[in-house]
Amino acid sequence: MAQGGSAIRGSRVGAGPMGEMDHGVHAARVSISYWDALGNETVRHYSAEIAEDDIPELIDCPISGLPAGRDRDNPPAATKVAPYKTHLAYVKERRTNEEAERLLDEALSKLRERRGKTTTKS
Repeated sequence: MAQGGSAIRGSRVGAGPMGEMDHGVHAARVSISYWDALGNETVRHYSAEIAEDDIPELIDCPISGLPAGRDRDNPPAATKVAPYKTHLAYVKERRTNEEAERLLDEALSKLRERRGKTTTKS
């Protein structure tokens, strides 16, 4: 069985040894460490030319999902997450039960009129 292709599996033509530095110029960068409330450290790299004000003070930790700050001894506290509300929950916050009944009756009566079935509720 004849095999064709590269003599070294997984390599491509023109690929040099791993770690070869003449494949381009690396931009200068700064490394900033962030810590969450559980003590997890996350390192983010930013351009050395970026203004200090443009580097965020808080990020979301990819390990825990908690907010992470730059102060190791005083990490930000976890924020309380409000549960997801459905559309119906928001509507119920704005309307009383009496208003809801009245609106439902109006909508049903309009629907019945369009369909030609006018009936009154007793």
